[in-house]
Amino acid sequence: MYNINPFAELSASISPAIMQSYVVIMILLVVGGTLFDVVHKGSAKYFFANMRKSKDKAKRPVGGGEAAGIAVSTAMSEVLTSSEFCKPRRRIANILGMYGFTAYAVATFVMVMFNPAQADAGIWPLLWWVGAFMTCVGGYWFWLFIRVDVRSEGKSLFPLVRADLFILSLLASCTFGLIWAYLQFAGHSLTDIFLGLYLISTTVLFG
Repeated sequence: MYNINPFAELSASISPAIMQSYVVIMILLVVGGTLFDVVHKGSAKYFFANMRKSKDKAKRPVGGGEAAGIAVSTAMSEVLTSSEFCKPRRRIANILGMYGFTAYAVATFVMVMFNPAQADAGIWPLLWWVGAFMTCVGGYWFWLFIRVDVRSEGKSLFPLVRADLFILSLLASCTFGLIWAYLQFAGHSLTDIFLGLYLISTTVLFG
């Protein structure tokens, strides 16, 4: 089951061209939404203004090589290892979710775009399963066991805000995706229902 492309059987009822178009549309929505957000919030303007301000306050000029080294060091320390989170539990949950989502999204793209009708898609099906599972572990751990600490601050247990839409839709996409893939492999009658839930949650996630 874990080495079989879950989209291969789906291609028998849904044209690979439709699946590929769906993935392309999701990518365009992500890019378009990101650009709109940057323009709407003025993020780029703030970034360059802050960069000029930092240069003015610098005690000495920084060369291109040194700047690149600082950027790489920051990426390795803060981005790849989530070191900005002081608590180990929060850091581990974030790493599981971040790397899990990356594997899940990349594996989905590769299987749908390059192997939509091939059951044997190499290592990508396994990465899809592992990535979705890691995302669920990290996401549910954060949501159910870390985020609920807000109760100690006298706040609501689940104070939903717009920022929560991403993590909730991501968890829904991975959860329904795993259930759909399993039911499809088992030939269960509820397969189509969870396929619909999977597509809806994925559309919300990337749309």
